[in-house]
Parts: sequence; structure tokens; C-alpha cells
Amino acid sequence: MDAYDAMFSATYVLNERIAQRVFEVLPEGGPLVALVDGSGHYWASDPEAFMQLNVVETLLDDLCAQVDDGLEPATVQVGDTMVMVTQLHTERTNCGYLVLAIPRYEAEMTQTSLDLIDVLLSQVLLVANLIERCALLSDARAKCYSAYDTADIPLN
Repeated sequence: MDAYDAMFSATYVLNERIAQRVFEVLPEGGPLVALVDGSGHYWASDPEAFMQLNVVETLLDDLCAQVDDGLEPATVQVGDTMVMVTQLHTERTNCGYLVLAIPRYEAEMTQTSLDLIDVLLSQVLLVANLIERCALLSDARAKCYSAYDTADIPLN
């Protein structure tokens, strides 16, 4: 029962939608993006490549803990890959964390391109907010239509 509750929760559904929209525009061979929710579910733009990064679960947990402590984005160099973690949230929902892994990235490049990386992370947050807002408007419209439908029914 708990597995079904998690799969149909608002956070899970929102993360699914975010993953679909963001992953479809990522270039092949480009940065890897993953979404991680509080229940341990994760969505990766390229699951095989993400697993090959060998970012162990404890390292990811440490980065998420750093984000929770206010260090955002939390970064670490894993071999030749730079991994960044930031909180993924909308106005109403805490979706978990956004993980950005950039392969073939030297540690010295981090400071020079931090602004560009920040823009990319902000765009994913913008997509999340737009998806949530669209879903809320769709729900409100459906409720409005259902209210009008029931108003035409005679009360006899």
C-alpha cells in the first residue's frame, strides 16, 4: 500500500513530469541530470551513464545533507566529473534534490562557469514551477466545469 501511495503522491507525479520535460531537451553526451526525492526514488537523464559515474549513495546523501544545511549548491569532484546538488522545489512542493553531473570537467573550471551552471539549475526550477502552475490551473478549470455541470441538474 505504501508503494502505491508514494507513486501517486503529488511530489512523485511532479518529479515524473519535470523529468520528462527536462530530460528531453538535454543534449546527448552533455550534462547528466537526476532528480532525487525524499523517499529515495530517483530519475536520471541517462541511468547507465549515471551509474557509471560511481557516485555512491553515501556521497549523494552527504551532498544532500550539505544542501539541507544551507550550502547550495553542494559540489564535489568525482574523478573527471563534477557533481552538483541543489534543492528542487516549487512554490508549493518540496520535490527533493536536483543532481547535475558534468563529465570531463576539471575542478579549475568550476569557478569560471559557476554562473552558467547556476542558470541551468535555475531553468530546471523554472520548468518545475511552470509544470506545477499548469497542473493547478488545469485542476481549477476541471473543478469549475464540474461546478457548472452540477448547477444545471434540477434539484427535484
